Amino acid sequence: MKTVVIGESSGASREAIMAVYPRHKIVAEKFIAHGVVLGIGPFTDGGNMAIFKTREAAEAFSREDPFILEGLVKSFVIKDWGDSLLPE
Repeated sequence: MKTVVIGESSGASREAIMAVYPRHKIVAEKFIAHGVVLGIGPFTDGGNMAIFKTREAAEAFSREDPFILEGLVKSFVIKDWGDSLLPE
């Protein structure tokens, strides 16, 4: 079972987002290096999504991500995803 984190944009300016982005990238790269991220990135409407191999990894990422902690993500949900096509 995979888990997704879906974030809703706060409407922050591109300047505000880019000011935080280097710290967000460090956190994302840490989780990618641990091999628990299957995909991560923004939607065209400013929201974002990350796909994790486990719920534990998704929850840990959400506790560390500066975009969430500093309010650039207005709200987010963590959902278990029963994708049956991608290998575990």
